Amino acid sequence: MALFSSLTPVFIAVLCILIAVMLKKTNGEKEKRETKSKPLSRPWVDEDLKDGTDRHLEEEEVDEEWQGLDENVAHVPFLVERYSEAEMIKRSQMFYELLNKRRSVRFLSDEPVPREVIDNVIRTAGTSPSGAHTEPWTFVVVQDPYLKRKIRAIVEEEEEINYKKRMGDRWVNDLKRLRTNWIKEYLDTAPYLILIFKQVYGWLPNGKKKTHYYNEISVSIACGILLAALQNVGLYTVTSTPLNCGPQIRALLQRPANEKLLLLLPVGYPKKDATVPALTRKPLEDIMVVM
Repeated sequence: MALFSSLTPVFIAVLCILIAVMLKKTNGEKEKRETKSKPLSRPWVDEDLKDGTDRHLEEEEVDEEWQGLDENVAHVPFLVERYSEAEMIKRSQMFYELLNKRRSVRFLSDEPVPREVIDNVIRTAGTSPSGAHTEPWTFVVVQDPYLKRKIRAIVEEEEEINYKKRMGDRWVNDLKRLRTNWIKEYLDTAPYLILIFKQVYGWLPNGKKKTHYYNEISVSIACGILLAALQNVGLYTVTSTPLNCGPQIRALLQRPANEKLLLLLPVGYPKKDATVPALTRKPLEDIMVVM
């Protein structure tokens, strides 16, 4: 009996430890379940762009027949000028030096820009490759002062909410060094706003929806080519992703429901007193891996 009495505290201690371990395990599993069920907060993802483009169109909407494209497209000889190695190196270096001068400029002049230049840079963007050559892009050029003011009002209203509520402290703090905020004066002053919409789907002659394969990446490539084309003619912009502004701007510009606003580019010449952050780019060895 004396032995049992002396061992009782030991049994109680072991029992307490076992209970504590079981409770910790149960709470851990509960936290895992809650974490798994709780959606990841990604405030930088535009809700309007969550349009189901990663999913196939509904089965009843898919036309299994050829999608209205001519299946007997003629193939023609591909003729191209070929450069010497020395010329290739020279041209690649010159093009790099041109594009390396590209900067995001938030201080744009209201100085007029020839409309033909804008037409040509958008033609250039339209040479971009796209999934099954569906060309799922619409470039809306806004030069009307009233529309520019309305767009600025929409963007600034949403951006103030983004900065104060949606974006979170980390994102806002990361932007402090760039001295950005929700005031977007360049949306008024730039002679042109180019709004790039991705077409989530198209329409077949029979009225059914036409699949636009890889529409977002296709339009993103076109945007990159557009930025290069603008730099080539000495025009500047800042890549603006108007978070949560898509539906309002789409309604303002009377764009159809199959178009989603991906990017907004104010385009013009920099102001004479324009400044940019003193940023550097990663060296080649940090962005390229040769296998």
